[in-house]
Amino acid sequence: MQSLNFPTYKFKIKNTKKKYAIFDIIRKKYVSLTPEEWVRQHIIHYLVEEKNYPISLIAIEKKITINNLTKRTDILVFNTEGLPHIIVECKAPSIKISQNSFDQISRYNLNLNANYLMVSNGFNHYYCKMDLKNEQFVFLNDIPNYNP
Repeated sequence: MQSLNFPTYKFKIKNTKKKYAIFDIIRKKYVSLTPEEWVRQHIIHYLVEEKNYPISLIAIEKKITINNLTKRTDILVFNTEGLPHIIVECKAPSIKISQNSFDQISRYNLNLNANYLMVSNGFNHYYCKMDLKNEQFVFLNDIPNYNP
């Protein structure tokens, strides 16, 4: 897999029947190593190792219902009260971040009301704080560190 715009992390990767799998420290199992999963694993390690979020507050592919359709968030970080704090949308490195990416994560946030959103393809990262009063994104340089 290609290098991404993240610090270097130590991953457990294994080759199983002609495909690679990577160990997910949140789900505590090996998962298929797709380009999108490569980005997700970097973000998980970024959140845990750089931003100090506890593993116990991070959920992967959390189901949500929007207009009677079941969707899944790529990464959902909760605060210490168990409320959604950060929603992360991961795209494969070959996917350009577009308005559609922000529309998608915004739809998820209509149900979740998280404080922060992050969209990344591994190269370009966009961080936003939600201004719910004015219904707009406030772009940031980074998401905040964990602060219990």
